[in-house]
Amino acid sequence: MPVISAPQEYNEDDLYVDLRSSLGLPLYLKCEGFNFSGSIKQKAALEMIEAAEKAGRLTDGSVIVESSSGNLGVALSTIAASKGYRFVCVTDSRCNAATRQLMEALGAEVHTVGAPDPEGGLLAARLAYVRALCDSDERYVWLNQYVNEDNWRAHHRLTAPHIAERFPALDVLFVGAGTTGTLMGCARWYREHRPSVRIVAVDSVGSVTFGGPASPRMIPGLGAGVRPPLFDESLVDDAVLVPEVDTLRACHRMVGQGFLFGGSTGTVIAGATRWLTVHAAGRDDITAVAISPDLGERYLDTVYRADWVRRVYGAALDMDEAALAGPV
Repeated sequence: MPVISAPQEYNEDDLYVDLRSSLGLPLYLKCEGFNFSGSIKQKAALEMIEAAEKAGRLTDGSVIVESSSGNLGVALSTIAASKGYRFVCVTDSRCNAATRQLMEALGAEVHTVGAPDPEGGLLAARLAYVRALCDSDERYVWLNQYVNEDNWRAHHRLTAPHIAERFPALDVLFVGAGTTGTLMGCARWYREHRPSVRIVAVDSVGSVTFGGPASPRMIPGLGAGVRPPLFDESLVDDAVLVPEVDTLRACHRMVGQGFLFGGSTGTVIAGATRWLTVHAAGRDDITAVAISPDLGERYLDTVYRADWVRRVYGAALDMDEAALAGPV
């Protein structure tokens, strides 16, 4: 049993769910939500903070500031509280109420941007606010997950090697695309060490990362309104774009079997299901892993609440009340 003295010292790296009986497809789900921050973002948050400390950017009196729709904000709140830093999270109206409350409970200041930028949407508006904040006071230190190389280095150093150790005969790895830190870190590691593994990115419809048109997205986590600077498309073999209604279906299918996963995980499962249905249906000779970034407690007021789902998606979602409470 691990014994720790700080929350960031613990991350569960060895838990996988075999989804073969749930989906009828060969897929293992790597569950990254079992740490004190509740998501895979704890790895990147710690890597970026410790690198900033080593470089002398973060010192006594520094105030960490970051733009986040949720999971990274919670991770930074957790580590900032542990290390004694003030933290300001700049988010937008899509951030779940539970996530905002959790960050505030951890001592973070949460600023919610209301009006989207005419060209770059809510993300661009958040980034503009962060820049203005940093320009106003030199104590503010922006880690900038969107361009920070330590974002992907965390997964190059930790996530991908752990998967490779557990699944040495891996054929396909499914990774969600947000800032693309997890995607790029894993893709680089596999290109360097096991180039035969197929890297499949999973993104949300309405995200611009793979060149599609921007459109409103209501589930925070994956996707981007501004193409991530970290993203190198040459490292990705395939991409699957998932409509949010399919994210909801995947989440409710899993919760109907007792697995309460977050919206990002629902998107990854939906994308992996679609890809495997085309490329691996009926096959027993393929080994596939999907990375689950988060758990579902922070989505109880949105993804898992029938009135919110109907209000936001209406007739676009062909799910009755029974489906919203269990498998579809």
